[in-house]
Amino acid sequence: MFVVPRSNLSYLNTQEKLQKPAFYILLGEDESTKPQAYIGETENFKERVKDHDSKKSFWQKALIFVSKDADMTKVDVQYLEHKAIAEAKKANAFVLSDNKQIPKAPNLPEHQQDSMNEFFEDVKFLASFIGCNIFEVSQPKEEHLFYTKGRGCNAKGFYSSDGFTVLKGSTVAKTMVPSFNWKEKREKMLQDYTSTENGILVLTSDKTFSSPSTAADFCIGSSNNGWLVWKDKEGNTLDSVYRKQLD
Repeated sequence: MFVVPRSNLSYLNTQEKLQKPAFYILLGEDESTKPQAYIGETENFKERVKDHDSKKSFWQKALIFVSKDADMTKVDVQYLEHKAIAEAKKANAFVLSDNKQIPKAPNLPEHQQDSMNEFFEDVKFLASFIGCNIFEVSQPKEEHLFYTKGRGCNAKGFYSSDGFTVLKGSTVAKTMVPSFNWKEKREKMLQDYTSTENGILVLTSDKTFSSPSTAADFCIGSSNNGWLVWKDKEGNTLDSVYRKQLD
């Protein structure tokens, strides 16, 4: 695996292997949403990345995977691309704006499929090793759930050391009050995190916010004290469950 920062693309000139068929992932960050990625394959990464450098603004580094002997074929890397996009979409840990569809898997002999499946396991291990969890499905655990309603919102989530996580399937307000002070950011998050079902905005994946109030503001579309508007099934506020424990 090669890890190449966007700021150091000249490094590609020193690596002949990167002018061979390769499977790659472009990685980027967006503070208002999940991390972003683009998954692709190419017969020559050195040439292919020129197009990405001019047309894709989000990415900051590339993970490039080639075989030890640089003997992978175009069909091999197409198979890896198919596997990677399918698993990344299942994990739903990254925004894949430019990988909207899972490409059809090419026809490979069974022994070659086995070889590429083994190679892909190495890809997942190496990506995870450097802190890229694009293929990792989070394991659900039982949490103390809290709920909030208002302005067409019906959301649920839980509090942890990471912040407040609003759960997939929650419905959120379609509109915002005029005084809402991060409208553009919320609109972007609605695009990335929700879909419309029967005229209702539904969260398509879990989303963790830095504070309960930010989570409530996003869900309701107005300014709220999250410690008070999030309540469990017994009607206890988040404040009474967590903050009062410190008294």
